[in-house]
Amino acid sequence: MDLQDKNALITGGTSGMGIAVALSMAEKGASVIITGRDETRGASTVEEIRAGGHDAQFIAADFSEMSEVRRVADAAGEIDVLVNCAGFDALGPTVDTDEAAFDGLFQINVKAPFFLVAALAPKIAARGGGSIINVSTMVAGYGQPGMAAYGASRAAIELLTKAWAAEFGPQNVRVNAVAPGPTRTPSVEPRLAMATEFAKTLPLGRLGDVHELSDVITFLATPSAGFINGAIIPVDGGRRAI
Repeated sequence: MDLQDKNALITGGTSGMGIAVALSMAEKGASVIITGRDETRGASTVEEIRAGGHDAQFIAADFSEMSEVRRVADAAGEIDVLVNCAGFDALGPTVDTDEAAFDGLFQINVKAPFFLVAALAPKIAARGGGSIINVSTMVAGYGQPGMAAYGASRAAIELLTKAWAAEFGPQNVRVNAVAPGPTRTPSVEPRLAMATEFAKTLPLGRLGDVHELSDVITFLATPSAGFINGAIIPVDGGRRAI
């Protein structure tokens, strides 16, 4: 069990991708801590993980408030793995994007993980090293109408991934990111038809399954990925091949 005796903090761990990551890491032996805004979903996720014989905790938090980010960093205690999975994906044309939506995107997708890493990377290093995995998107790497602000926020986290890999790598803290393509999660359901049509343009021609993504994230946290640092791993059905 590659993550036996490791403590993993997964932000946004109460829905879709975050739940899948938490379950995957727990099955590999990690004790998981998940964050989210909904206490009911948090309790349900913890119950599901514990039903499988694994250790789990929930910290209710809304990362739109920096005080909540600092509180989570303090409450998490000693950790070995951090997954920045919490995200906000307000989409729409640039001319229709108001300042509040723009600020919200960068607060959740950039500022919160920036200061969470600042607080927790030294703790991970103090335990002998570990792994930080950021969740990006394939549209961080190319222009897509209606995704300017969102793509920019994820492009920022990809640059931070590389900078942190250089900064914390000497302390044996590896930092990587995954860049998903269209993946079937609860947040995609309201626009499932559009996502499905878009997925047909990929070489694999289909939506990704959330477990295909969570397995890659979990792999990056394990010793098997011990020489991977500063990488942006595309999990996008081959979009970067075309």
